[in-house]
Amino acid sequence: MLKKLVLSAALAASMIGTSARADEVRSDDPASLVRVMQNMGYRAELTKDNSGDPMIRSTASGSDFAILFYGCKSNRNCTTVQFFAGFKDPDNGSLSAINKWNNDNRFGRAYQAESGSARIEYDLDLDMGGMSAALFQDNLEVFISLVDRYRKYVYNRK
Repeated sequence: MLKKLVLSAALAASMIGTSARADEVRSDDPASLVRVMQNMGYRAELTKDNSGDPMIRSTASGSDFAILFYGCKSNRNCTTVQFFAGFKDPDNGSLSAINKWNNDNRFGRAYQAESGSARIEYDLDLDMGGMSAALFQDNLEVFISLVDRYRKYVYNRK
């Protein structure tokens, strides 16, 4: 009887673990990010960057952005992701303007590229089991909000 009870408990625990995994977003499973984004109504195209690592291309609020994968081994089993957006020929893209942005905004990291474009990034560590789809959605929405505000900032629009 005790053996049946222990086996039943183990089976129930494994079933709970399985359902939780279906709701996880993991950097070693780029398709998990794509699924969540598409369920939110975003276009999410899974492709590869110049080094062959996974990359997701998307658009929100009139701006293109990408999700880049880092810590990959042989272009797989990545450990972190970075949301990224860039803006060419900014009106307000000087180093002092970007430093002001960084000082006034807690989330996201803005910088000026060598080409003069204004860029913004937002990193997520998804190593060691990833995160829930709900938390990923929240982080994506924070980034999209940042991109919209940053685009308006660097192009002097209200």
